[in-house]
Amino acid sequence: MKRAIVLVDHGSRVAEANAQLEAVAERLRERVPERVVRIAHMELAEPSLDQAIDACVAAGAEEVVVHPYFLGPGRHSREDIPRLAAAAAERHAGVRVRVSEPLGVHPGLVDAVLERVSACEDRFRSG
Repeated sequence: MKRAIVLVDHGSRVAEANAQLEAVAERLRERVPERVVRIAHMELAEPSLDQAIDACVAAGAEEVVVHPYFLGPGRHSREDIPRLAAAAAERHAGVRVRVSEPLGVHPGLVDAVLERVSACEDRFRSG
């Protein structure tokens, strides 16, 4: 069964902000080359979640996991994304579309925060 991952964030008018999600997607593609990986934005930029799910299905995906690329639970991750994912599943009979939890309080995020803080402190000491 071909599987897909869709990373969905809020979206921004700032192209560099949207490009960061694509950079994360590219790293995912490197780690799981057997999966289709797409990005989506809730607002302000394309592709939309509908467009991303459609692209996954067009690429042959039979199972799509939508990952809200948000730190915490909010309206988008709890309401909007599940609603849009369910509507996409209805449009694509036989394709399972599920929504994962947002990033939340994951141990990897704590490591990332500590790494960023350490880098900042190092720059402060050397500058």
